[in-house]
Amino acid sequence: MPRLMPPRRLTLPDSAGLARRRADARRSAPSAARNRAPILDAVARFAPARGRALELASGTGEHMVALARRLPGLEWQPSDVDPEQRASIRAWLAHAGLSDSVNPPIHLDATAPGWGARLAPRALILLINLLHLISAPEAETLIAEAARALAPGGVFLIYGPFLRGTEFASEGDRRFHESLRAQDPEIGYKPVEWVRDAQCAAGLHPLPPVDMPANNLILPARKPG
Repeated sequence: MPRLMPPRRLTLPDSAGLARRRADARRSAPSAARNRAPILDAVARFAPARGRALELASGTGEHMVALARRLPGLEWQPSDVDPEQRASIRAWLAHAGLSDSVNPPIHLDATAPGWGARLAPRALILLINLLHLISAPEAETLIAEAARALAPGGVFLIYGPFLRGTEFASEGDRRFHESLRAQDPEIGYKPVEWVRDAQCAAGLHPLPPVDMPANNLILPARKPG
């Protein structure tokens, strides 16, 4: 069984933007505004019209608001391991008038074993910008648990920056990866093929990668059935 890693406090490009600047608990991540529209378009390509959807590591909640508005036929479940992020998600949902149509955020460490069966079945699972912030064993556990949580025919979408083989898509990606490894040598960018192999090992069928702005990708996979 992969060992669980201790919680990390990383210095990231969005760190300064996560400070509260409102009277309520809402937090903001600048990258959420930059990549929201293309992510919504890509998720809409794979999402079913109806069903139960789970977002892992929902962060501030800004993406969850946009997803719930764009895909109202889905029953959305946000989650996060950080209580301040869960408070931000609740505040964003209340501010958007979505508290009655989106489930309250749950505490979930997606890198821990055992949650997949508990939260099954899900028609759609979405992970945004986390895989490069966790270790390879943690990522393997996350992907395996997501596979267990999916309903037959369900789709798991992983968004973020990845290596193409052993190459970085840009010099900026290389610098960001090196800054992550300096903080924790066990984290950093994962190769696309490594992720696809982990999806296959979990019993999922990888689908073609989707190119996204800023050299990011969505790596989709479907559960047979």
